[in-house]
Amino acid sequence: MAVRPIVKWPDPRLRQETNAVPEITDEIRELYRDLCDTMFADNGLGIAAIQIGHPTKMFLIEATLAGGSQDDPPLAFINPEIELVGDVLETADEGCLSFPGIYVPIERSYKARARAMNMAGEIFEVEGEGLYARALQHENDHLTGRLLVDFVGPLKRQMIKRKMKRLVAEQETGGDEAARG
Repeated sequence: MAVRPIVKWPDPRLRQETNAVPEITDEIRELYRDLCDTMFADNGLGIAAIQIGHPTKMFLIEATLAGGSQDDPPLAFINPEIELVGDVLETADEGCLSFPGIYVPIERSYKARARAMNMAGEIFEVEGEGLYARALQHENDHLTGRLLVDFVGPLKRQMIKRKMKRLVAEQETGGDEAARG
């Protein structure tokens, strides 16, 4: 179990093709634990394996968001299939662990249904609405290489790119650049 570094945009690994999980192995169980630790360390509501550089069709959703209790572990969605339900759309700001401090208004389906494998290797189905449906759609987007910047125009994309480059430079120099102005 370990907190792993989050892959930040524009790192090309975020666009990598993800691979299906044929069965639950010790490697997948370790990946789940690392994803949990990393998501909690960064106060995330969800995280996809690709965000820690692991090109696997797997994401987690925080338990209370998924309708569980605070004591429940995050819900794993392995090889998920997401279906949008109904015609109601909702626009809301979304953030992402791979874009720290950046929020983008995104229109998404208010309801979504997911079919996936859990950590026991069993297929399950859930239906969510509001923030839960948004999280399902957002995390599933990561598995197909779709990112926040794909929802904005070219000007906003350039602004995000500049901000992300500054952030990466600050992290690489330990924040010294920010202190210098």
